[in-house]
Amino acid sequence: METNKPLLFLLFLAVSAVLADEDVFIGVNIGTELSDMPHPTQVVALLKAQQIRHVRLFNADRGMLLALANTGIKVAVSVPNEQILGVGQSNTTAANWVTQNVISHYPATNITTICVGSEVLSALPNAAPILVNALKFIHSALLASNLDRQIKVSTPLASTIILDSFPPSQAFFNHTVKPVLIPLLKFLQSTNSYFMLNVYPYYDYMQSNSVIPLDYALFKPLAANKEAVDSNTLLHYTNVFDAMIDAAYFAMADVNFTNIPVMVTESGWPSMGESNEPDATVDNANTYNSNLIKHVLNKTGTPKHPGIAVSTYIYELYNEDAKAGPLSEKNWGLFSNNGTPVYILRLTESGSLFANNTSNQTYCVAKEGADTKMLQAGLDWACGTGKVNCAPLMQGGPCYDPDNVAAHATYAFDAYYHMMGKAPGTCDFTGVATITTTNPSHGTCLFSSSTGKNGTFLNGTAPAMDSTSSSAYSVRYCNAFSTTLMMILGTLGLSLVLL
Repeated sequence: METNKPLLFLLFLAVSAVLADEDVFIGVNIGTELSDMPHPTQVVALLKAQQIRHVRLFNADRGMLLALANTGIKVAVSVPNEQILGVGQSNTTAANWVTQNVISHYPATNITTICVGSEVLSALPNAAPILVNALKFIHSALLASNLDRQIKVSTPLASTIILDSFPPSQAFFNHTVKPVLIPLLKFLQSTNSYFMLNVYPYYDYMQSNSVIPLDYALFKPLAANKEAVDSNTLLHYTNVFDAMIDAAYFAMADVNFTNIPVMVTESGWPSMGESNEPDATVDNANTYNSNLIKHVLNKTGTPKHPGIAVSTYIYELYNEDAKAGPLSEKNWGLFSNNGTPVYILRLTESGSLFANNTSNQTYCVAKEGADTKMLQAGLDWACGTGKVNCAPLMQGGPCYDPDNVAAHATYAFDAYYHMMGKAPGTCDFTGVATITTTNPSHGTCLFSSSTGKNGTFLNGTAPAMDSTSSSAYSVRYCNAFSTTLMMILGTLGLSLVLL
């Protein structure tokens, strides 16, 4: 993995901030198989800094749900596979699960979806006979609490249950799972829920023995004569993702279901792999995820359903270094566990929602070795006359530590720089500041490329600052200076008396 690139902030915007509930979105999965999993408050701080508005959890971790409270982030919680048997065999168990993991957090935590298991039909076939019961029992518990319209219930499925997926018009479900799929589709239709599918063009490409071109898997532009054509419908396919989505639609139509929307619960590309996975690279992972995001948010749709985009959760937020399996299994994340991006998504051509050029982010920081007195003067000016909100620097704030002039000056300098729209001359501070492309975020102190939005309060609120307290940070140091001065003067006065 490349490690010498500047660690820039990844501006990961999600459309839920500006679009209605029924519109398309990009979200992220949050796995937890890390040797050093960040605290839930750190995870949420990262989500907020990146403006990620939809997340999918593989469980219903209480700490995570509490940290997500009052953030507005839309959450998909999961009944883990190991709990499926209990939930699917007992209405009471299902009701208790909903009470403990949903009702006790809702609506402060904006839970919108319950995923019952993950790839149960292929990963846990012994639970397949009771899968639909599990969904029904969970839904009944929501119905009893009048939450059935606010919270959808479904189950993510592996795309491998769809056979003969190209051409898409010939796709059909594996006959061995039809006894479960038909009742499942009836349930999804009756509750207006989604057909959830995990879509991994990477694996299709790897297993195709070079039949599938890499560019076709990565959403790269293809010449017209390179596009895949469905001989039955004459529809042209420019990428694997769309072909797999349409295969799902055709497979559902094959069993007489034509009005169930598809939601992609997992899709991504690994950034590192063993020698037998040469295309698991940072560049390919960046290309796939960047193009996927633009493809979804541009509402291109698929050849079968043009203009009807498919909401998608990217797999995944963090690299899961403790995950079993080959090296590639540990490297699907957008971030490492310390919050630094594995790569910078290329989103400059995705329209207004993703117009920011993430390769051109700049920050204003204190120069290394700068005079402490000059830094303090610049800090005082920024927090006073400069009208920077320096509340995050106060004790207990997210940017208080490390409690030294250089770190605090960097916060204030950068906040002023962004507040002034990065105008020329706004990162100087009498020569003790400099512009950098390296994001100075650390711990819970997250620097944003958005104007005036540095700092992250983990409870979602910052101390109120009126017109007389905008320079509260300066006052703290002025008071300390005054105290020292009084001590010196007192000592001199005592000396004079003694003389």
